[in-house]
Amino acid sequence: MKQLLTLDLQFFAGEKTEKATPKKRQDSRKKGQVAKSQDVNTAIVLLGVFLFLLFAGSYLKDIIINLMKHSFQEFMLLELTEVNVYTVFLTILKELVVLLAPIMAVAMISGVAANYMQVGFLFSTETIQPKLEKLDPIKGFKRIFSVRALVELLKSMLKIGFVGLVTFMVLWSRIDEILILSQLSVGAALATIGGLTVQMGIFASAALLFLSSLDYLYQKYDFEKNIRMSKQDIKDEYKNIEGDPLIKSKIKQKQREMAMSRMMQEVPNADVVITNPTHYAVALKYDETKSDAPYVIAKGVDFVAQKIKLIAKEKEIITVENRPLARALYSQTEIGDAIPEEFFKAVAEILAYVYRTKKKI
Repeated sequence: MKQLLTLDLQFFAGEKTEKATPKKRQDSRKKGQVAKSQDVNTAIVLLGVFLFLLFAGSYLKDIIINLMKHSFQEFMLLELTEVNVYTVFLTILKELVVLLAPIMAVAMISGVAANYMQVGFLFSTETIQPKLEKLDPIKGFKRIFSVRALVELLKSMLKIGFVGLVTFMVLWSRIDEILILSQLSVGAALATIGGLTVQMGIFASAALLFLSSLDYLYQKYDFEKNIRMSKQDIKDEYKNIEGDPLIKSKIKQKQREMAMSRMMQEVPNADVVITNPTHYAVALKYDETKSDAPYVIAKGVDFVAQKIKLIAKEKEIITVENRPLARALYSQTEIGDAIPEEFFKAVAEILAYVYRTKKKI
């Protein structure tokens, strides 16, 4: 029964039910693991490009017309020589750059903005590093038939259906213009088709942006679920950051022992030890080259105080009983500190007594 209870406790301790700690989130971010929807990037890029086409349509139209004029009116009449082909190629290339560069720039800026809105500034090479486990056919098969793959399939079907419905509604709203396209001139027909294309693109992009916002919420939920931690994970992380409490306590104990040993080694150098007499002991030394006032070289209570007095007795250091002074010096000074000014007179009288006693000896 106890074994079953232990197994149950271990199982629940290993179950990932806790929210990720800030360190876990930071480590995941360094690896490039963040909550991000690729659909948001696609929607914003498409929306940016179609909005640019809406406002810069006349500018792009002039470039295309000039390109057509050069192609059919000038280039077709040129003699086919190496120099002419080179000239035609450079001219067309320049006009294509002027035509496509603004569109590509808008797409790039939109893509960067979409990424920044979702994850901020992030640079990580972790996700593009080659990993052999990605070539594992068993894991690949599991990914294909996983719950995530099913969700992605449903998302794709929803996007196609929703965007298709929005596009159809735009076409249906302008069905009268579409039916009379054959009766229009070439220029008017092209203008109608261009306006219709841009309108469908903007509405479809807006619809995709709406769906992608829902997808972003799902990705955020899925990300939070994947980086959850068990209680044991949190304990292990704390140990890694702060160190094992048992080891830390042993280190602190060792440090205290070393400090105590150093302090006891200084007691034989004291001029006087002021006691409580049983609970407190403070060893003082006066050295004009180190301090203008007497300073504390050792202090302690109870067992430590008894040890200081024992060393003082062995080294024939005079011990003076002064209960209030001993308590005050212990509470208001640290080892190496000069005594406070208000105790100068009391300590001076004690040191004078000590020096007189030593001279008599």
